[in-house]
Amino acid sequence: MMEKGMIHYGGEQIGFNVLFVNRKTMEIAVHPDKRVIVKAPLDTDWSHIEKRVRKRVRWIVKQIVHFSQFEPRTPPRSYVSGETHLYLGKQYRLKVITGERDSVKVMRRQMMVTIKGRISADRVKDCLLSWYRKKAWEKMPQIYETVMGRFKQHGYDCPQLQIRKMKTRWGSLSQKGRLTLNLSLIRVPKDCIEYVITHELCHIQFNDHSAGFYKLLEELMPDWQRRKNRLEITTL
Repeated sequence: MMEKGMIHYGGEQIGFNVLFVNRKTMEIAVHPDKRVIVKAPLDTDWSHIEKRVRKRVRWIVKQIVHFSQFEPRTPPRSYVSGETHLYLGKQYRLKVITGERDSVKVMRRQMMVTIKGRISADRVKDCLLSWYRKKAWEKMPQIYETVMGRFKQHGYDCPQLQIRKMKTRWGSLSQKGRLTLNLSLIRVPKDCIEYVITHELCHIQFNDHSAGFYKLLEELMPDWQRRKNRLEITTL
């Protein structure tokens, strides 16, 4: 269950959402959509949560300003000829035509969507989503196996992989050892996908974003911050 809180800072109100979870430490994170999420141990007093948020409010505001510079990000899609769509970090101009069967082909910076029968935005969207899902299951497991090879050297077990649409996260690692990747990652550059996978796999050893977590991340991927910054300009 998520609860909402608010603190005042410099004449402004900073809202935050609190999730009470089964963990020992508190985590404060600012997401690319500028939501402030606090994960707190189940028995944490609300006053202690507010105190921790106030203590980190300068950092929170700095992160919000940082994410604001990327707005507006990818505009809403209309799924009509002429607009651009992303695939593995490259932009392709959409061309919608009628044909014998629904299909998507990528060539010469053009993404050609063929629709059988009447063309509509919903049908083009569904056709593209189906194609993205197919490509995700072709490409992401290969990238995952490459990244996982670095972790196997540290003696880590290989989590089960799943790919699905996620509203607010690029990836997650469950306590049961399942790595979930956002389907939308198929639109971002390969090095950004590698970053998300590496980030989540570091949680095998560290279930928070402690100094130890970032030390391991830095060791495995020295340029992780560059990849993260590139990823943040993409809309979920």
